[in-house]
Amino acid sequence: MTELRNHIKGFDTQKLTLAEGWQFHLGDCPDAWKKDFVPEDWKSVTVPHDWSVELPFSREYSSGTGYAAGGIGWYRCAFSLPEQFRNRRILLSFDGVYRDSQVWCNNIFKGFHPNGYTPFSYDITSEAVFGEQENIICVRVDRTELSDSRWFTGSGITRKVTLTVSDPLCLDEYGMFFTVPEADQEHAAFQTEYRLLNAGEDGRTVTVVSRLLDPDGVCVSELSGSVYAAAGSRETLTLDGQLAAPALWSPDTPDLYTLETWLEDKDAGLRLADRSSVGIRTFSFDADHGFFLNGKPLNFQGVCVHHDAGALGAAVTRSVWARRLQKLKHMGCNAIRMSHNPHMPELYELCDAMGFLVMDEAFDEWEAPKNKWSTGHNVYPPKHQGYYRYFSEYHSRDLRTMVLRDRNHPSVIFWSIGNEIDYPNDPYCHPRFETMTGNNDANKPEEERRYNPDRPNAERLKDLAAMLAAEVRSVDTTHPVTLAAAFPELSSHLGFLDALDVAGYNYKEHLYEESHRRFPGLPFLGSENGHSLEAWRAVTDNEYISGQFLWTGIDYLGEAHGWPYRASGAGLLTLAGFEKTGYYRRMSFWSREPMAHLATVRAAEAKQISEKEWRPYLETWNYMDGEPVEVVCYTNLDGAELFLNGESLGVKEKSPDEDGIRWQVPYQAGTLSVRAFGASGAAGRQFENGGKTADDVEQPETAGISEQPETAGTSEQPEAAGTSEQPEAAEAFDQLETIGAPCQLKLQVYQLPEALTAQTPDSKEIFQAEISVLDAKGRLAVTDASRITVQISGGTLLGLESGDIADCTEYSSPMRNAYHGRLLAFFRKNGEGQATITASAEALAPAGETVGC
Repeated sequence: MTELRNHIKGFDTQKLTLAEGWQFHLGDCPDAWKKDFVPEDWKSVTVPHDWSVELPFSREYSSGTGYAAGGIGWYRCAFSLPEQFRNRRILLSFDGVYRDSQVWCNNIFKGFHPNGYTPFSYDITSEAVFGEQENIICVRVDRTELSDSRWFTGSGITRKVTLTVSDPLCLDEYGMFFTVPEADQEHAAFQTEYRLLNAGEDGRTVTVVSRLLDPDGVCVSELSGSVYAAAGSRETLTLDGQLAAPALWSPDTPDLYTLETWLEDKDAGLRLADRSSVGIRTFSFDADHGFFLNGKPLNFQGVCVHHDAGALGAAVTRSVWARRLQKLKHMGCNAIRMSHNPHMPELYELCDAMGFLVMDEAFDEWEAPKNKWSTGHNVYPPKHQGYYRYFSEYHSRDLRTMVLRDRNHPSVIFWSIGNEIDYPNDPYCHPRFETMTGNNDANKPEEERRYNPDRPNAERLKDLAAMLAAEVRSVDTTHPVTLAAAFPELSSHLGFLDALDVAGYNYKEHLYEESHRRFPGLPFLGSENGHSLEAWRAVTDNEYISGQFLWTGIDYLGEAHGWPYRASGAGLLTLAGFEKTGYYRRMSFWSREPMAHLATVRAAEAKQISEKEWRPYLETWNYMDGEPVEVVCYTNLDGAELFLNGESLGVKEKSPDEDGIRWQVPYQAGTLSVRAFGASGAAGRQFENGGKTADDVEQPETAGISEQPETAGTSEQPEAAGTSEQPEAAEAFDQLETIGAPCQLKLQVYQLPEALTAQTPDSKEIFQAEISVLDAKGRLAVTDASRITVQISGGTLLGLESGDIADCTEYSSPMRNAYHGRLLAFFRKNGEGQATITASAEALAPAGETVGC
């Protein structure tokens, strides 16, 4: 690298982030597109920006989108370009604008983009000015349809904006495609396809130099080739390479290579065109034996996630996702489903670097509108706003853009072309079923469940699925195509699955065996699943099921059941990213590190809940003297012994049919502790035959590619879920103590791991401060709800999130009640200096911390 730079004569491609310099106005301004328009009383904002969470919640808005406001918003950004950028190609790119955006550059209208989740770009080479002249970008965002989604969407320029400045002869947008057809521990074959754009006025011959650097930064391969590009043309060049002893990417070893692309010709010299992280790995699906990564069987231990982060709305940054993903990784999660749309690019980069397998998803709605609940989930009548109005015209470019943008990520395993499109009577139906009831139809009127010949025929779905699958394969044949089926009782009989490489079922574990018999050549997995032990056993007991994706990993705004609930509480982490009791329950299913976790509930409350339902356990040992308490220990070991103030309350073995070990205990103040013991590592694909390897089964040709991410956030867990090694005896401990009165606050600012900071603009990054209410001995007051005030010096408070989905306090307020003794504050520094955050509450000792230089 150093040697090349010493000989640079050309102009390296540069990416400039437009985070500052933006002004925002809520409301329509018909003349705001004009360059000479003078904004009055506009607000300075940093992009990404979501105006919905800056406004009060109101029950007059849609429950589906979290009772958040919408409207029309305008953005203007002023920036200058140096003279050295003259005669260069300049591309303006938006990672996401929700939604119906219109963009102008220096008075010139550049285009309209309706999809709020897919990226889009405009070439502004002709409009740009240089030197002391000012460029003005104007963006109009129309979010007047509040019932356009089943979950919170946000409003505004919710993702990053960049300028890419390059030579006119350059690598086209998404113009590098890295694949690994073969790889094992001894050898890898890889291929890089380049699509070059000559936006200049003269034809030129260019040499492409491709350099692959290993995780330590050492160049392990250098390839080159030349191609002639006529003026205004796009040309393709393919380079094939070999690699000895590659570092294979996996969830447990997420090693990343760096691929540098250099261009050289007589007119522009040598210049760096692109630098990307890639991974070396292969994968495949087998209809009888499930999923294989690098030749080893592996279950998807996955969660579905939406794109918001509570108080931040949809304007999320890398560090926010890093904190959440670290917790999911620790729990044993190894896969993320991007529900139900493409997510921000930084999330995929983190999945590469931290070792998560990804299901990338394009649509929740095709050509026909879904029901959108606006006055509570499943509360009739629904509304029917949304993307369906644009599907026919825009589905191809949106789907292709997702695939082109994300296909180089080693974390991405398959493309989902749709979620629950086959939902019964919503709106598709069929005479095969006189009456159809779906997953969330408990309150649906009887007439809504009946077959109606005047509604869209479900047979249409076969053609649409085939069309979308073909669209994906027109740009990528190295990843399988899937979808998440809601009602395969009907749709699987109508050809809905025919075009798929892998079939995903939502909440249909009872159909796995029957569908496996009917489709013997089709791999299956749970694309969306409930949290029950039975749903997980459907994976571990059936080798042909590749895994599951829980709904959900994290609570999310929207899909609310009714005011004042603004969000869904389906997650294992709260909106604030704090662990729920269910998090540790899931850890006992998935983690291979010995673990034990205690939680309790009043026995009287437990008796009111059936064995199949979730009980409101909490990590507390504060009850009335003598009160009967149900105690549960979640563990992945064979048994446990419970102690109260040092006295044994008995040893119990863990039943394979129970999710935990339970005791009934009369409350006594003091310490409740547990020692779990036995064989460790109860998670993953474990069959009586010890699990199969790729050599044991005939591997399909679909989906075998390898790619790789940067080293970061590695897990201590073993590489493959299905191994024949005998587990060793182990122990794990946990305890709960009777907590005293709350008397102090603790504040700790989350530190992004150094390995994940490489591409993060620290000056614009969002800091997260975890605030806890403690007793005199420094123990968390789990039941405390103190009202906490947060102040920032040298920075800006962006919002407070407790995780309480029924708290309708404005996110812009500097005060919020703790929830289960905790609160999360989001803030940003002002400039490059220091920022000090302090938290205070009545009768509690305050806490604070300083970040920065």
